[in-house]
Order: sequence, then C-alpha cells, then structure tokens
Amino acid sequence: MDMRDKDMVPVVIVGGSLVGLSASVFLGRLGTAHRVVERRAATSEHPRGRGNNMRTMELFRTAGLEPDIRRAAATLSGNHGILQTDTLSAGRGTWLSARLTGRAPETEVCSAARCACSQNDLEPVLLAHARELGGDVRFGTELVSFTESRDGVTCVLRERESGRTYPVRTAYLLAADGPRSPVRERLGIGRSGRGDLFHNVSVTFRSKRLREAVGDRRFLVCYLNGTEGEGVLLPVDNEEAWVFHVPWFPERGQTLEHFTDTRIASHIRAAVGVRDVDVEVTARAPWHAADRVADRYRRGRVFLAGDSAHEMPPTGAFGSNTGIQDAHNLAWKITAVLRGWAGEGLLDTYESERRPVALATSARAIEQAAREQHPGYTPTQGPGRGTDLMTVALGYRYRSTAVSGADAGAPVIPASLRLRADPGTRAPHMPVVHDGVAKSTIDLYERCFVLLCGLPDGPWPPAAHRAAAGLGVPLTAYSIGSGPGFDLDTGTGDWAAAHGVTPRGAVLVRPDGFVAWRSSDVPTRPEAELTRVLEGVLSLEPARQPLDPFDPPTQTDHPQGVLPCPTPLRPPSCRPRTT
Repeated sequence: MDMRDKDMVPVVIVGGSLVGLSASVFLGRLGTAHRVVERRAATSEHPRGRGNNMRTMELFRTAGLEPDIRRAAATLSGNHGILQTDTLSAGRGTWLSARLTGRAPETEVCSAARCACSQNDLEPVLLAHARELGGDVRFGTELVSFTESRDGVTCVLRERESGRTYPVRTAYLLAADGPRSPVRERLGIGRSGRGDLFHNVSVTFRSKRLREAVGDRRFLVCYLNGTEGEGVLLPVDNEEAWVFHVPWFPERGQTLEHFTDTRIASHIRAAVGVRDVDVEVTARAPWHAADRVADRYRRGRVFLAGDSAHEMPPTGAFGSNTGIQDAHNLAWKITAVLRGWAGEGLLDTYESERRPVALATSARAIEQAAREQHPGYTPTQGPGRGTDLMTVALGYRYRSTAVSGADAGAPVIPASLRLRADPGTRAPHMPVVHDGVAKSTIDLYERCFVLLCGLPDGPWPPAAHRAAAGLGVPLTAYSIGSGPGFDLDTGTGDWAAAHGVTPRGAVLVRPDGFVAWRSSDVPTRPEAELTRVLEGVLSLEPARQPLDPFDPPTQTDHPQGVLPCPTPLRPPSCRPRTT
C-alpha cells in the first residue's frame, strides 16, 4: 500500500444498502462528490424491509426516483394492510390495518403516498440513480481502518476479491454499516435501550398451493397466531414466492441448527393450517428485533446513520425509513459545510435533531409490536394509546440551533398531526402551479433555502436575495397566493393559513423541507432579520472567506441532471463559526 497515492474524495460512505445508497443519491443530487464502499458483492437478494412511508417517498419523489420505485413495486401494488388470523384455513381473520399504502388523508397532507417496495427491488433503483448522479459505488470493498486528523479522515479500503488495500483521504466519513457497525465499535460509542426484544429466522420459500389458502386476501403482512405454529407470512409475488418469519427462542436453547428445512416446512404447514401444502425452502437468515440507539451520532468527522445509529422493531416499518431520513438530514448539512456556506456547528445539529427522533420512533415501534401481538414477542406491558403511524412518520419535530423559534416544550412526536409550518417541523404540503406545472410545495425543497411570502411585489424577495447574497447562501424566494402575479398559484388554497402566518408574513424552509423560521408580518428591517436568522441557523458569523479541506465542485461541475443552486456557492465574506 503506497500512502503517497491516496485518493481524495469529500465524503466516504461505508455501507451500500438502503441507507448508504440513499445517502449517495441525496449527495449526488446536491453535486457533492463521494464514494460508497460495500463489502457485499451486489445488492440484496432478500425480500425484506418493504414499507416505505410517506415521508421517505416524498424525499424519493423530489429526488426524481418515485416513478422507478413504483414500477419496481408493481407486483405488490394491489396488496394492502396487515391481516391477523390463527391460520389461513381458519377464516377471514382480523385486519389490523386494512390499508398501508396510498389512502386519504395521506393525499391531503403528503406529496407522495406510501409504497410497498422490498429491499431487493428498491436497492437496484437506488444504485442506478446513485451512479447516474456521479456516485462512485464500489461493491466487494470494505473499510479496514480509519484515522482522523484535524482536517480529514484517512481510510484504508480493501478489495475483498483481490485483497488489494489502498488509502483514501476524505473530509467526512458516514457509517451506514449496520447494527453491528464496526465503525461505531472502533469509535467506542455505546448504545442505550431495551436490547433484544424478540428473534426470528426469515425464510424464503416457494409454494404453488399456498395461494389457494390465501385466496383473495391481498395482504402485505399476515400474522399467524395459532397454537400449533405461529409466524409472519409475506407474499413476494402473490403466486409462488413467499417469506415466512419463524419465531426463534435462543433463551430456550434453540440454535440456528434447529431450523432445518424439514422443521421449517413443518412449522409453515402448521402455521398456515394446510398440512399438505408444498414448501421448498430457498434461503434463511436470522434477524433480531431490538431497541438500541447510539449514545452519539457524531464523533469528530465520523457520523452514524441507519442501523449503525439505531435499531427498532419492524412493526410500523420505521427502521429503514428513519435511516433514510437520517441520510437526507445529513446530506445537505455536509454539502453546506463543504461548500463554505455553513459552519461546522451545523453538523452538530445532525445528532441533536435525529437522535431524539430515533428514540421516540423506536418507543412507538415497540408499542406497535404489543398492539399487533407480533408473533414471538411477549411485551412487558400493555400497548398504551400510541400516536397514529402517519403522525409518527410526518409529525416529528427538530429542536436545534439549525431552527430559529422552535417550541422548546413541544414533544418530539405530537399526539396528533398538525403541520402548520411551526419552526422545526416538516413544511406543509400544498398543491401549487409553478410556471404552468402542477406540483407540491414539498417539491421545491432540496438544493437550497426557500422563502415563501405572500406579497409578490413586497419587500421580502429583494430582502431575502440581498441577505443570501451577502452570506453566500443559496436561496430562492417565491411569492405564493391565489391568482395571477404569484410565482406559486395556490388556486383556492389559503397559503397563509396553512403556514400559520398572515398574508404579509414569510416562511423560511431548509433544503431538507423543514421550517427554519417564520415571521407573521414584515419586520422593520427584513434584510437584517433574515441575515440574523441565516447566520444562526447555519452557524455563520461575518468574517473572512472559509477554507475547505478539499476543493469542492463549482456550479458548472454538477453532474448532468443536477440543477445548480440559484446563488453562488462560495460566500464572499463569512467564515464558519467554530464550536
């Protein structure tokens, strides 16, 4: 290994599964060069993790992936909900949730509905888009070691097939390397929570006759709670391919060797209630439902995301969604710091925003497991009265220095969904027409700050542009209202009421779609007020030009299909605030 020939890349992502590939897409959309290393030889072959909630689908929609994802999920597009029954032959059963995808009131508050797309179908879509956006994704490559210095991280990578090792120099390392994260372990970051909750062996199998027992019940998940055999059945193609989660009890002395093909087939037959159904086991893999959240999400230039940062039960389908949203939160912040329009302090807000969300979401997932009586899980207490799943997915809020005016006393997840542009919450979805094209306001939030204001010829747009230009912060201001003359036409919708301001007010939205600040009216000095807010949110203070550890791409270097930010990326007269 020749240390003189180090590659240099602004961001290295360890782990190329759902979270790592999503991080690659989000960074690629922002034009931030990066490399993904994944020790597996290819994307996942196992059909798991199929629940993509509405917030995740909004992010994928804005990033341009939604049509491809829905095509990849077409096979199960007619399947909805969770069915609970003793056996399939015992009758209709009880629907714990009649539908899990695409229903009102989703369409009233979201720009994209939920989608059931299994991990083995979703990962290839993410990979294709990541590479199209310039992502350097390398399978069969693992992180051997890393050493951090004041201005970067030196990673040693190994190609698993050839054994060749080589160094890579990076500004930031993002660990999306799973629940047993070697990166987290090397950093010495502990975890808190209830630990293991229950265990399963996930079995993929083929059966031609099982569809007769299923009949016309098009479920996404079926809990089988019969006394002779319990487990979870999931269709893969509604025809011959299926997945079954067999409860596993290590505390009773069961080992993985216990789960032979013969025993698994016998258990599946007993659980579905059809003694002579054909079962051909094709693969098996153990998995553990757990409640663990990392005590730190950041140490120096290294960040944790996804399962390396948090484990939670599968009930509610929160795990991968929480991880994908971790990556989205971090992508714009790393980009802002690398480009020089934010200070290092902004990166501290990743932990202060995302860790409380993981803690609250995991608690709700445990509650859901008790409520659903998930096979193999014996709760220590009753399920309680939990917040509905859509509120958990959309209603969480951030409190950090990257938000101005957040309610310090509000819970991370509210009791009910109320998206009215409170600082720290996801900005409201509102249908608008922009340049003759119908879209959602959510579609506007990705590459820069956005200011919405109700006075097309008023003081807000020029004040916003002057404040942003003075700090070198990418920002676009839109006038929004009903009728001609507005940049965004809301039709009959009342944008001010939806955003909790008067028609003279304004709302500042971050690139991740969360409200950074709002003003009910026009202040005496709007430019000065916006400058103050942006400096605080982005951990900036007036000073000299910042120095980046690497020379990041300029607007003209963006990959094809990535639109440049509307203002210069290099600030003329500011430096990052150190923490």
